[in-house]
Amino acid sequence: MVPPTRRTAPAAGFSLVETLVAASLLAIALAALAELAALAVRTNATARDATMSSTLAQRKLEELRGLAWGGDTLGLPASDLTTDTAASPETPHGGTGLAPSPPDTLTENRGGYVDYLDARGRPLGGGDAPPAGTAYVRRWSIAPLPADPADTLVLQVFVTRRPGRTGRGGGPPVPAPDEALLVGLRTRTVP
Repeated sequence: MVPPTRRTAPAAGFSLVETLVAASLLAIALAALAELAALAVRTNATARDATMSSTLAQRKLEELRGLAWGGDTLGLPASDLTTDTAASPETPHGGTGLAPSPPDTLTENRGGYVDYLDARGRPLGGGDAPPAGTAYVRRWSIAPLPADPADTLVLQVFVTRRPGRTGRGGGPPVPAPDEALLVGLRTRTVP
């Protein structure tokens, strides 16, 4: 008679190869998650900057639309051509008001058509060169509408975080994802 063979139980646990494969998969997954987290941080920063740029552009556009552009009691055109909109708070004299701007004011810093703001959107003043602490540059353009030059203005406001950013080709800048370019109209109203 043959003695019964004894079966041994399989060894419990993981082999070295299985452990190395699992560790490699975990390292790859963690690297992908770290890259995704970094992308999320960059995307959130861009979205924050875009929101701030849009808000600052909207504020300036509303400020420009609030300047006098209408008529006097005799029905004659009356326009604000002296308010300093680059100063904060704006002052009634010493500025350009709604006077037509040079053609390159959206792409170059031109006194009277640019102001500078800190990272929280607080005004730092105007002028051709940005002061220390500038985080946003806000430029605006004022031009008569070709179809109705006597009674309608085209107002454009461009906000960027890059103080040295200039345009190419003389046209309006193409905004980057963290910048804003808003366009509005101001129509003369006569009482």
